[in-house]
Amino acid sequence: MGAMHELSAAQLAAAFASGELSPVDVTRAQLERISSWEPRINAMYRVSGEAALAEARAAEARWRACSPRSALDGVPITVKENIYTRGDAAPIGTRANEDAPAQGADAPPAARAREAGCVILGKTTMPDYGMLSSGVSSLHGITRNPWRLDRNTSGSSSGAGAAAVAGYAPLHLGTDIGGSVRLPATHCGIFALKPSLGRVPTYPPYMGRATGPMTRTVLDAALLMNQIAKPDMRDYMSLPREERDYAETLEQFRPKGVRIGFLPEMGVGLGVHAEVRAAAESAARAFASAGCEVQSIRSFLTAEMLDGMCRFFEARSYNDLMQLPEAKRAKVLPFIAEWCTWRAARFSGREVMQAYTQVMAMREAAVAATQPYDFLLSPTSPILPYEAQSAAPGDDPHHALPHIAFTVPYNMSEQPAASVNWSYSAEGLPIGVQIIGRRFDDAGVLQLARLAEQLRPRQRPWPP
Repeated sequence: MGAMHELSAAQLAAAFASGELSPVDVTRAQLERISSWEPRINAMYRVSGEAALAEARAAEARWRACSPRSALDGVPITVKENIYTRGDAAPIGTRANEDAPAQGADAPPAARAREAGCVILGKTTMPDYGMLSSGVSSLHGITRNPWRLDRNTSGSSSGAGAAAVAGYAPLHLGTDIGGSVRLPATHCGIFALKPSLGRVPTYPPYMGRATGPMTRTVLDAALLMNQIAKPDMRDYMSLPREERDYAETLEQFRPKGVRIGFLPEMGVGLGVHAEVRAAAESAARAFASAGCEVQSIRSFLTAEMLDGMCRFFEARSYNDLMQLPEAKRAKVLPFIAEWCTWRAARFSGREVMQAYTQVMAMREAAVAATQPYDFLLSPTSPILPYEAQSAAPGDDPHHALPHIAFTVPYNMSEQPAASVNWSYSAEGLPIGVQIIGRRFDDAGVLQLARLAEQLRPRQRPWPP
């Protein structure tokens, strides 16, 4: 058995059941791991050491009594800062909310993780309002990519992505409204699932917003889905419970005859880097060799749809900004303030509705493109990790989101989508591919991602 921080959730659960390891010893080891890495990567908003050890002691007692709460009882987890946890503030990444009060209750995903007995080590960082695909925050500072400290994690689940690479815990919870678990996954070389809208209830709910697992392995994500994919009345879009064991059915996938639409280019936003395209093409060939029917398809996304999505996000964030008193407004990251003001301050009601109409057109087009196939396959991001201190590729607040064209359509179409690491660039930086399923087929996406793990090239060791 390797070092504790190298063990998966599945391995830890087996070691707890056999008595080979104690949740207390594992939690202590993970807290030491956090202490050693944090000065370099800045992935944590707060570390809850004493509370985590108390939870670990309770889990240890349950395993000794042969009455664990779940298969994940005692397994360490981190939770993104904007997922409410009782007793912790949720400033949503911005210094404008640095005086935010402690939350009185867990949001649904955190509640399910706590009910399962997971040991919550603390909260991970995110950019202002979660509206950057970057690890830059006016409150938290810069979160860095453990593969190369001068590179970005992407975001907005920036701390979760970095924490997974650094081995802070085997399980991490992130949120995604335009790519925010999948983009850190590709830049950090981990796995992340954005579930179907409502599969994992969240609070507060919002169009396109999903909470999903971020892990080193697909199996660990499936184990976490078993716990967090349960209805919660606080999310009025939560789906009925699916009586399924995501982990148990992971290996039941049969690739022969499975139809995959391969989407190598979106044609809008940033162009696809040559190494990213090569990785996606390699994945397409591997699936075809395994028996899948892979067919290249044209993009369904137009420049008008992507710009409509950008305008909608700008208008939404401008509304958030203008609700703040002027003194607090001045504390918001200047990049974010400029991004959501330069056009949105002048939007008419008609222009906002035109943008919303394009968002709905994107939703319709994404579903139609998927219909002839069981799954779609694409790059996750068109680019490799950019500079750590940059708020966006190019650092231009007037063009802040051109790199989300592969991810954001499936938030709006409510389809499950995952990023699984495939290979690495010439510089050794991770490159993920995205697997998209039909709405509600979260299990299928996990199964195809598991196959990708088995087919992909040899993976590099995690950064030491």
